[in-house]
Amino acid sequence: MSLMTKLLGAAASLALTAAAAVADPAIIFDLGGKFDKSFNEAAYNGAKRWAEETGGTFKELEMQSEAQREQALRRLAESGANPVVMTGFAFGDVLNTVAPDFPDTKFAIIDMVVDQPNVKSVVFTEDQGSYLVGMLAAMASKTGTVGFVGGMDIPLIRRFACGYAQGVKAVNPDAKIVANMTGTTPAAWNDPVKGAELAKAQKAQGADVIYAAAGGTGIGVLQAAADEGILSIGVDSNQNYLHPGQVLTSMMKRVDNAVYEAFKEGVDMKPGVNVMDLKAGGVDYALDENNASLISDEMKAKVDEAKAKIISGEIKVHDYMSDETCPALTF
Repeated sequence: MSLMTKLLGAAASLALTAAAAVADPAIIFDLGGKFDKSFNEAAYNGAKRWAEETGGTFKELEMQSEAQREQALRRLAESGANPVVMTGFAFGDVLNTVAPDFPDTKFAIIDMVVDQPNVKSVVFTEDQGSYLVGMLAAMASKTGTVGFVGGMDIPLIRRFACGYAQGVKAVNPDAKIVANMTGTTPAAWNDPVKGAELAKAQKAQGADVIYAAAGGTGIGVLQAAADEGILSIGVDSNQNYLHPGQVLTSMMKRVDNAVYEAFKEGVDMKPGVNVMDLKAGGVDYALDENNASLISDEMKAKVDEAKAKIISGEIKVHDYMSDETCPALTF
């Protein structure tokens, strides 16, 4: 074998080693699917943006049942995907079990804190963003009654409701808030028919603005509100476009940014807890051509002033997750 052949062989070996070291990231979507127009779709958009900007590829997996969580996570880790990102608090226990078995794999979980040396936990201050849309709901309401439809009845969704109620009461202390949860199992995230029924029931109680924090179920809430001639508020993704002129705003939870950053960091992703609050741009209200006619300059000025005061600390939004109480709303 000539020296040149040996050198070429060594170079090829090094190239293969380098290629093997660059692993594709992966994402597992929670129940409801990646095109739920809400939480999962926001996560997918973050992954897609990373792929478009870098030319990279990623693996993805959509679960069909609760029983698949651990199997799905292990399958992606065993495939060499790194990092592996999962959407939703329900992966918490499974990740706590699986992460130690793959110490060289980085994991990121959204909406839950998992204390493992190879896990990045991304959480949001949904109460702060919900406070802002609650203010807008109170300013837009003509009846003085607004509604809230949550998905699965868990502390995280009560945090949305509690922040919303505080924003409503900040504008109108006498406002009435009608709140319902869709269910107590994960099926509550993907039941648009039930969401529509709850929206209609809340309208019957006087609500003329309804905030949906219910994943795919919220699509039914928004549709029913449009059909009934009242306003709705979307969640997670900007859902204003679904019913232009009838969705007052959307509480944007930048899950897309969380996934994008995790993919961008790749195998160098830093473990620990990352809090994406209002100051960090993790949450906000949506204003675009689809809802501009619904939000006056005065409404925008008031909500932007509150936003600045929350960021500065002058307004402190009570977080339901801190002690599981809500002074502005009785569940």
